[in-house]
Amino acid sequence: MSVDESEIGAVETWLRALHDQLTDGLEQLDGGGRFRREQWERPEGGGGDSRVLEDGALFEKGGINFSLVHGERLPPTASARRPELAGRGFKAMGVSMVLHPHNPYVPTTHGNWRFFVAEKPGEAPVWWFGGGFDLTPYYGFEEDAVHWHCVARDACAEFGDDVYPRFKQWCDEYFFLRHRNETRGAGGLFFDDLNEWGFERSFAFSRNVADAFLKGYRPIAERRRETAFGKREREFQVYRRGRYVEFNLVYDRGTLFGLQSGGRTESILMSLPPLVSWRYDWRPDPGSPEAALYEDFLRPRDWLGLNP
Repeated sequence: MSVDESEIGAVETWLRALHDQLTDGLEQLDGGGRFRREQWERPEGGGGDSRVLEDGALFEKGGINFSLVHGERLPPTASARRPELAGRGFKAMGVSMVLHPHNPYVPTTHGNWRFFVAEKPGEAPVWWFGGGFDLTPYYGFEEDAVHWHCVARDACAEFGDDVYPRFKQWCDEYFFLRHRNETRGAGGLFFDDLNEWGFERSFAFSRNVADAFLKGYRPIAERRRETAFGKREREFQVYRRGRYVEFNLVYDRGTLFGLQSGGRTESILMSLPPLVSWRYDWRPDPGSPEAALYEDFLRPRDWLGLNP
């Protein structure tokens, strides 16, 4: 399954438009903050457009990146699952987004949509799509998680009944902190190396998932943003953000790809929260709202009751 320059160009056009759409939609949702915009170039080839919002009305920090980079050798993290591609030249483009709200009752969230092409002289290019979105609550609400997964299921529906369960499970398994034996949050969708459907269908699926993000996140943020909180909730939020940092720096393929490919460090690490803490062997009080997060949300769950 090959891909031509017009198809690669169509993906780039879509990702740039998605970058603008998310910027506009999230500024409206924040209700006060604006994204600082910065163009950058990568010496080895390509560049990007980083947009960061800090100290907004809703978001303590939010970042949305577009990048398009190319090089002579695919970084190790990009070929880890497909070692036969090691050493190929590459072109990689994508939009990545992380939102860290002020209010501990509003979840952190992440979204990413990307496209890779691995090239070798005399052979057809190998391409694939990847991405998805996930939700990281600090104080969990079942109705929020069910809504989030309903939107995820609906985004997958036209592509087959097995797609949501497959990519929901992949999300649970990918965003898992093995050294903590817990998921990063309440899950969502994750997919990578997607090309078995052919270009048009794979591209359409990526667009569906991207279009679903604000449908999933906006109602949750609007429902929780005015919830009163105090020092206890804030300290728990800042503590739990440490798990986010641990995952991104130890496991996340996007972070590792950016660093291995010589990307712009400030843009790669814009996903990290502005304030975070670690406490030695801290454990929540039994029966507390904090304990409920661990017991009810930081494990894979069938939120939609699809499995009898």
